[in-house]
Amino acid sequence: MKKTVLACVALAWGTLGAADFKAGVARINITPEGPIWLSGYASRTRPSEGKLHDLWAKALALEDNKGRRAVIVTTDLIGLPRNISEDVAARVQKKWRLPRQALLLNSSHTHTGPVVRGNLQTMYALDAENARRVAEYGQKLTDNLESVIGAALGDLRPARLAYGAGRAGFAINRREFTSTGVKIGVNPGGPVDHEVPVLKVATPDGALRAVLFGYACHNTTLTGEHYKVSGDYAGYAQSDVEAAHPGATALFVMLCGGDQNPNPRSTEELVMKHGQELAAEVNRVLTGELKAVRPPIRAAFQVTELTFRPHSREDFEKLLADSNVFRVRNAKAMLEAYDEGRPVRRVSYPVQALRLGDDLTLVGLGGEVVIDYNLRIKRELGTAPEAIMVAGYSNDVMCYIPSRRVLQEGGYEAVDSMIYYGQPGPFTDDVEERVMTTVYDVLKRVGRKPRVTQQ
Repeated sequence: MKKTVLACVALAWGTLGAADFKAGVARINITPEGPIWLSGYASRTRPSEGKLHDLWAKALALEDNKGRRAVIVTTDLIGLPRNISEDVAARVQKKWRLPRQALLLNSSHTHTGPVVRGNLQTMYALDAENARRVAEYGQKLTDNLESVIGAALGDLRPARLAYGAGRAGFAINRREFTSTGVKIGVNPGGPVDHEVPVLKVATPDGALRAVLFGYACHNTTLTGEHYKVSGDYAGYAQSDVEAAHPGATALFVMLCGGDQNPNPRSTEELVMKHGQELAAEVNRVLTGELKAVRPPIRAAFQVTELTFRPHSREDFEKLLADSNVFRVRNAKAMLEAYDEGRPVRRVSYPVQALRLGDDLTLVGLGGEVVIDYNLRIKRELGTAPEAIMVAGYSNDVMCYIPSRRVLQEGGYEAVDSMIYYGQPGPFTDDVEERVMTTVYDVLKRVGRKPRVTQQ
């Protein structure tokens, strides 16, 4: 009987294939030292007051049997602006010869993390002292990200990779339709994706070293009246997974949750509850039947441009008398750009693909991407036999990225949010097709083609 059990275990691991990869894992504490202004809510009036738990930057480095490498970095932050991401990428390329396309930087979009310089720039009117703290944090963060990537690359050891997926039900579409337009609320009939993708990284003998998992939902369980630092539900989920697997590192990837909120929300009890639900599903997937993930590693990265609807200097001059202080701040910033001869007409937009064999493709999209992109990419590529993860909040978070449908419907994700991000207004109607054209360009470069006709 004992020999039979051992044989079954060996057979189960045999289905995961040989140790075709090397993997390295590292983490670094990025919790602010002392009070700092928290990001995500314009209603806050003072810096942070203590913490619920620490914030982390974590790195998973992979190397295939031909020496091709890729690194995925996750951060318990609102989002990384382009200047930080590109600075880190340039340092890493110079120091460790990791090409830009092989480094993916993702943020959980917690709304109880610190302001990161350059992100949501018109949401805050910081005094000199708070601005200094934010600037110092951003500089230290850049150094920390470089360090954690280097540590992961220095930790490369033989590993087996496997993939599975589960489901968690607390995300809900937040675009509620009312008689006065679309508002942030609860829309039970709106599009969602409750899938929880899970990538398992184990030693050749089966010991868990790391697990990378994702979910498409804003990390906004804790609303604007909360002032304690935390990673929201994603922070709790990572801690719970690590507690269940001592010695392993859990990394959370934020998917296309731009128009998705936790439901219900607003209390510390609920944020722990959602974290526990997500962690329990990850742990369940880890103990179930998983599909082997094999080499090679292929990567592609491309920057396109998204255009804003036409505007004039007069449009912003009219807003200077607006009663909304945030519209006034944004109008002043846009007029300053006009004065300098560089009116904001477009924004750079990064798109990335990491493909592991013919088993798993990770698409990394910049900005706060609405769920429509996730659903469309999955529909057009198909999710079997090769799995696909579609992550937003990757490499740069410059603003919301609405689909054509959301843009036509209006509301916060399409229009109002642009004020806080320091952008001139809504995108042109071709925004979705510009994004998707670039998505398929990078997928083509890693050998992944759509299974159905593109829309």
